[in-house]
Order: sequence, then C-alpha cells, then structure tokens
Amino acid sequence: MLILGLESSCDETAAALVTGDRRVLAHRLAGQEAAHAPYGGVVPEIAARAHVEALEPLIEAAFSDAGVTLHDVDAVAATAGPGLIGGVMVGLVTGKALAHAAGKPLVAVNHLEGHALSPRLADPDLDFPYLLLLVSGGHCQLLLVENVGRYRRLATTIDDAAGEAFDKTAKLLGLGFPGGPAVERAAALGDPRAVPLPRPLKGAAEPHFSFAGLKSAVARAVGQHGAEDIAASFQAAVVDCLLDRTRKALVGIEARPTALVVAGGVAANGAVRSALQALASEHGLRFVAPPLWLCTDNAAMIGWAGAERFAAGLTDPLDTPARARWSLDPNAAPARGAGVKA
Repeated sequence: MLILGLESSCDETAAALVTGDRRVLAHRLAGQEAAHAPYGGVVPEIAARAHVEALEPLIEAAFSDAGVTLHDVDAVAATAGPGLIGGVMVGLVTGKALAHAAGKPLVAVNHLEGHALSPRLADPDLDFPYLLLLVSGGHCQLLLVENVGRYRRLATTIDDAAGEAFDKTAKLLGLGFPGGPAVERAAALGDPRAVPLPRPLKGAAEPHFSFAGLKSAVARAVGQHGAEDIAASFQAAVVDCLLDRTRKALVGIEARPTALVVAGGVAANGAVRSALQALASEHGLRFVAPPLWLCTDNAAMIGWAGAERFAAGLTDPLDTPARARWSLDPNAAPARGAGVKA
C-alpha cells in the first residue's frame, strides 16, 4: 500500500509518500518562519498564500524522491481540518484534484488523528488502546485511543492550549518565533523556582486543562524578573499541569492502557518528555513518543493516518468539506468554558 499524504493546516506545507508497512519513502516540508516572524505568530492569510506557492513543487519533489508517480499510489490523504481554514482548503482541494485526476480514493484526515496515530508509524509494537496526551499549539487533550477512528476524549483545555502559551510567552519575552523551542532554550539557562507562577486546575476535581491564567501571570512577571528565569518557571508550571492532569486520567481510566503516549508539537519539549516518561514508569506503563520530526506538523503522519484509515475501508467523497473545527470525539461531554474549541 502506498499513500500520498498532504498537510497544510497551519504554517507547514508538506507532502509525503508512506507505505502500509511504515516506510516513509519521501517527505518534503516547507516552513514559513521567516514570513511570520515579524508578527510573532502565524498570520492566516500569509500562511494560505504560502501553501498555494509551495505545495505543488513539494508534491513533485516527493514523487521524484520516491521514484514513483501519482498512478502508483493507492489513495490520496489530505488534512481536512481542524486548522486555519484557508490553509486547510489549499491542501484538501489539491488532494481532491489529484484523487479525481488519477481515479484514486480520497482519505480526508483529521489533523488531530494524524498526531494521534503518528506514534504507531514510529513504533510497530504500539497497540490499542493507549492513553494519549495530545499537546500542540492549538490543542491540549487527553484521549483514549481505542482504534483507528475511535477516540474517547477524557480532558481538553477550557481556554488556551499549552503550545499557544509557549508561543505567547516567547513573544512577551522577546525570544522570537517559533516560540516553543525558544522558550525551551531560554529555560535551560534559568531557575525554575525563581518566579512564583500559578498551576491552573492542578488538583481540581474536573479533568481539564487551563493555561490562560498562566499566560497572564507571565505577562505580569515581565520586567520584574529575567527572561531566562521566567522561561524556566513557566516551563516548570506547564509540566506540572500536564503531569497532574495526566496522572488524574491514569488513575480514573477503567481499562488499563497499553502505554502512555505523547504527541503534538509540545511533545518535542525535552522537559515534557522526561516528566511523562517518569510518570509512565510510576504506573508501570510503556512510554512512547514519536521522534522529534514527527511531533511537529508533517505530511508523514497524515499519510500514515490515511494508510490506517484506508486499510480499515474508510475513504471519503470528493465533496468532503474543509473544517476549521473538528472534534475527534463528537460524543464528548461539553467542557466548562471551552465552547467550540473542545
């Protein structure tokens, strides 16, 4: 099985060719950091235009790298949401056009499912069900991954995601964009106990996350403490919150999961990975995290999710819409204050 994967949900444009036996034959990616850096964050209109310019050459390069053509693929998988709607539309429309032109099935992939299944691309021994902490720029959720297409949301953020808090902290401290790696570098030079910062919802009965108050506390600390100390204290607060909420999920889960898994852009953070690995050991569980390049947005995870869905007989019509919001668990109970962000 050979799947063409396309990703364009935020500020990474990517194309990949992935096989059903977990081989990534080609992966091409174009970032947009220079275009968005002056604004300290992703500008949707700039991102969408950049996707239009970059996607076709990346697809051609991926086919050349793998030594195959469009007619050799079994299906085309494209991110159909959630994300910045302009960017999502670029990738999805391109995927639809290629599928239609070659007479191939379309697999419309939920970007979050790409993250959720990406650890299985890197680890063939990872079996369902596993407990997943999906932590990225736009999302912070705990999910029981029961099977392909079956996700039970145990917790979500009621306001901001952890990755968004990293980016905002980097902007407040003048550390540059992208913010996550910049904060981690600065944190390595600071004292994590120097700045008293809150741990929102730590110890709370409800299972969810919250990072808006932590961002506000960072803003108040700017000018009173050094940037490195603020970064280190902020990172420590985020880790404490993630650990507390994940521990709560592990204690409350009915069936024992096969592993504790982390995925998403913030999963590339070394402090987060180390703390979660210790938590998994505490509960006698395997800890699984994708390699760093699979944590951030990429097309290999979309291709792999497409391969898993295609193997399960899950394909989509060409009139499948692009979605700015798309929950992995449509039956999840509403989270206080989260609204459509859940």
